[in-house]
Amino acid sequence: MRKIIYLVIGLVFLGGAVAFFSARAISHRAGSVSARALEGDGVRRESAAERSRPSGAQIAAAQQVIASAPTDPRGYNLLAAALMQNARETGDFNVNKRAEEALAESFAIAPHNYDALKLHAKLLLTFHRFEEALKVARRAQSLNPQDHDNYGAMTDALVELGEYPLAVEAAQKMIDLRPDTSSYARVSYLRWLHGDTRGAVEAMRLAAESASPQDPEKVAWCHVQLGEALLTLGEQRQAEREFDRAIHIFPDYGMALDAKARARIAANDLEGAAEIYRRENEREPSADAALALGELYARLGRVDEAQKQYRIFESLERENAAGENDMHHLISYWTNHDTNLDEALMLAQKERARRKDVFTCDTLAWSLYKKGHFADAKRSSDEALRLGTRDARLLYHAGMIAYALGDRRGAENHLRESLAINSSFDVLQAEVARRTLASVKRKAGVRPAS
Repeated sequence: MRKIIYLVIGLVFLGGAVAFFSARAISHRAGSVSARALEGDGVRRESAAERSRPSGAQIAAAQQVIASAPTDPRGYNLLAAALMQNARETGDFNVNKRAEEALAESFAIAPHNYDALKLHAKLLLTFHRFEEALKVARRAQSLNPQDHDNYGAMTDALVELGEYPLAVEAAQKMIDLRPDTSSYARVSYLRWLHGDTRGAVEAMRLAAESASPQDPEKVAWCHVQLGEALLTLGEQRQAEREFDRAIHIFPDYGMALDAKARARIAANDLEGAAEIYRRENEREPSADAALALGELYARLGRVDEAQKQYRIFESLERENAAGENDMHHLISYWTNHDTNLDEALMLAQKERARRKDVFTCDTLAWSLYKKGHFADAKRSSDEALRLGTRDARLLYHAGMIAYALGDRRGAENHLRESLAINSSFDVLQAEVARRTLASVKRKAGVRPAS
């Protein structure tokens, strides 16, 4: 904890140079667009959609370098970086498969080239191969201990593996070497994980201020994350302004549109939120948008339409899960909807065996709860809450588990705090939290607030 405090105090005095940004993001994933391999000449021609994005020019430039110097790894490294940027811009993380192929070409030409090694660590993170990413990032760091970028990849991998003290050390080293958008963003996330939401807001403001306007996706990402932090502080209007700012800076940005829709839900504008998700699905079908739309339809009583969206979600998400090595979305859907609970628990246990981050622990806790293993669920939930993270879902799950165990005080405290952080954290589950909290108060002889 001491180093987290140092980060909180010391960050105020740091400057804001800008560097290549690859901080961990919450992915807004496209659905079933299959990635195509690089064509026979080693170059896949970019589509019109790709050219319309800022990364389109980078892809074209990289292809020209490859065409003029096909035995130079630099062109393939440039192409891999541009494709990874395109994946962030479009939300189609299948594009990262093409980046992987570009890096394979680079390594084939020069097996030990440093730039490809750095990019490989970042790419492994997008595929949720965190142990491999950490190994590669540490190798790159051993080759160049003064490159702050390597500490960023190490931080991301360590966070996802639940090795938080080591993640703090890596982030501290990163920001000591270069305080910029990338390092500020990681400090923000670590502060939030440790329960310091206001500190997270402060750091993310610095990240947004230091982001280069030449990279609008980066700037928009920062504003979305800033808005997310503000939302958990109950500052709804300010949060929505940040989401609007992100959409203005980078139109059609899936992450910002999703955040805007959730802000509309927080304002009880369910139809407005549904319209955003409908437009998103018309523009580019996505598992995330399909699920969100299904939940909204269910809340609005439009059962048939909800079931249609759920089927779309499950079909797209199964493909996503296979490609991204991440079953969390499916497990969450199954447990929330009381379906496939045996498979959900098996997958949650398997995931927990390789990772101990707070969200993996929470996923296991909720899966155990749904199967009636309340004592085991409590132990896993306690692990999920070990950092003091102010996350409404973590606290909701803890409250429901406490309620199942007959711990009225624990249930009331957790559920009240969950709803105080974000009263609309989930279109359907937030209603369950409210009903359960009211039930706890009735049993205690306390009249619920009107």
